[in-house]
Amino acid sequence: MRIPARTEDELVLAGALVAENGWRELRTGHVDVQELSELLRSLPVHAPEARALPGFRSPDSVSRKVTDFVTNHPLYSGKATRCGKLTLRMIEAFIKRETEMLQAAKAIEEGIASGELHHLKEQPDEVDDAGSTAIEGRLLVRRALARERDPRLRALKIKQARLMGGPLRCEVCDFDFAHTYGDLGDGYIEVHHVTPLHATGTRETKLADLACLCANCHRMCHRSRPGESWRTPAALREHMGKFLPATAHQAASASAS
Repeated sequence: MRIPARTEDELVLAGALVAENGWRELRTGHVDVQELSELLRSLPVHAPEARALPGFRSPDSVSRKVTDFVTNHPLYSGKATRCGKLTLRMIEAFIKRETEMLQAAKAIEEGIASGELHHLKEQPDEVDDAGSTAIEGRLLVRRALARERDPRLRALKIKQARLMGGPLRCEVCDFDFAHTYGDLGDGYIEVHHVTPLHATGTRETKLADLACLCANCHRMCHRSRPGESWRTPAALREHMGKFLPATAHQAASASAS
């Protein structure tokens, strides 16, 4: 069995270490490299037999990955080391939105320390149709989807929406399941966190943190692309406005306001 390739979660943590060190290399004996090596060996993203392999996420391998980040930075004047496309995507993400990526790394570290991320099961739709997860990390996507599928929160959000008197419909595109499917669709809607969980922190989820979405818009909010991986309902409405006829977009925007 070969040592598995690094996942998004592992690269987020490596990138955070590099960014916080001013994009300078760190050698094997450095205390931060040693600590990251221990953390990577504890992440619940690889099978136990993989984590037991000799050399799995050793300090040497961590130092080499740090070098990949440093030497592939656009401002590095020397020769770049060879690395995969995912590492290059992560470098670009840290350059474009360092604060957000550092928050993601902190959320992963806190989730591991609390034990929360160790107990999460894989979620449907965790991986997109291209086979990769959001650049912030598989574990954070798993946590977000698990919370969004919490039946208690979903029921409370639906109850809140119905108490407002209007139909239960998507806050982005205005789709109404009951209107389209009759009694089969009555009371059905999906919920989505308005902001990514690594930005809101580990506090208890409130109903104001959630939005009612149809299945299509929910998927589009989560769908990852290079350098981009999380959309708020407002951002998705704005994106849709570039492609929808003006009247349809105005109607969707009005229903969500």
